[in-house]
Amino acid sequence: MKKMDIKTREDVFLLVSTFYEKVRKDEILGLFFNETIKDWDAHLELLTMFWESSLFLKTKYYGNPLEAHIKVDTVHNNSITEKHFGLWLNLWLQTIDELFEGDFAENAKRRARKMSTFLFLKIFEARNT
Repeated sequence: MKKMDIKTREDVFLLVSTFYEKVRKDEILGLFFNETIKDWDAHLELLTMFWESSLFLKTKYYGNPLEAHIKVDTVHNNSITEKHFGLWLNLWLQTIDELFEGDFAENAKRRARKMSTFLFLKIFEARNT
């Protein structure tokens, strides 16, 4: 059966919610997310808006992911490593491959690769300021 591409907000929500269901159950990543996020419904909506904006370039996202990730790292005694971002990225890619295929799906993979590298480097820089 041929999978569809990511085309709508509903598709983005399916991707985000399926992905974070895996993250929450992950024995390494779950700790960071489950201790940090208190309202998962609101957080999934925010992340859907972020990815919808990133993929379709039409929704405006006004959050600050970098600030949020630096704060989480600080609260967890600067313990986030490249391993965490690698695990996050692998789960993201796996989830996309399970659900979708096509140009937007591939773009979601590229954007996640770039974002994970950028966020990790910026978190590391913030530790030295």
